[in-house]
Amino acid sequence: MSGKTALVTGGSRGIGRGIALAMAARGYDLAISHWKDADNAHLTAREIENQLNRQCVVFEGNLEEEEEPLKLAKEAIRTLGHLDVLVNNAGVTIFQNAANMELEKINRLLHLDLRAPLLLMQAVSSHMIEQGVRGSILNITSTRGERAYPGDAVYGGVKAALTRVTASIALDLAPYGIRVNCIAPGAIQTNDNRSDYYRKFGQRIPLERPGTPEDIGKAAVWLTSEEASYITGTTIRVDGGLILPGMPETEEGLGWS
Repeated sequence: MSGKTALVTGGSRGIGRGIALAMAARGYDLAISHWKDADNAHLTAREIENQLNRQCVVFEGNLEEEEEPLKLAKEAIRTLGHLDVLVNNAGVTIFQNAANMELEKINRLLHLDLRAPLLLMQAVSSHMIEQGVRGSILNITSTRGERAYPGDAVYGGVKAALTRVTASIALDLAPYGIRVNCIAPGAIQTNDNRSDYYRKFGQRIPLERPGTPEDIGKAAVWLTSEEASYITGTTIRVDGGLILPGMPETEEGLGWS
């Protein structure tokens, strides 16, 4: 994959880091973004450069701000020369009853989890069309966009909206050979702080374990590659069967939380 490039938002840690490392292992040069997470971002970049021998540039910016997505896209394109892949991973998770959720929290979810991916898709797809790049765009959503839980109206609703946006943009961009898809992670253990919780909860998942950032990274590499060249407008769950019919709820009846 010599010469391939990708932008991964929120690539400093967690799922974004897993995706960035997997893309680099497949030969991509990377741009990753973060907000107030410089130490982790540069650790990820050094691992990509020193262990995987790929370029990785780091950009800091608050994608909640209206002008930041376009700025990030321009800087990534200028630095890497072009973009073959965009991964919209950056996001915030807030669970709260919608009846008493503060407007500030609602706006954070809307701006970071929906508006920013949409603006980045606009900017990057315009670049791909102008340069004749038959690229791939991947949005990281959530199984919570498919199944209702208490206290999840806004976060789950925003993820459902991004899934719907993805399908329509896939239709818009198909004539240019640009594919647009989603990955919907389930319960992904991104650090060791809640290892006991994830170990116990993993026993309830049909595949009997929580997911890892590496699981999402492998799926992302495949879905953005030529091996998946006939797939667009689709959401692939990477959840170990978490929300299949018959998945047992917790004692409180709340599913996973």
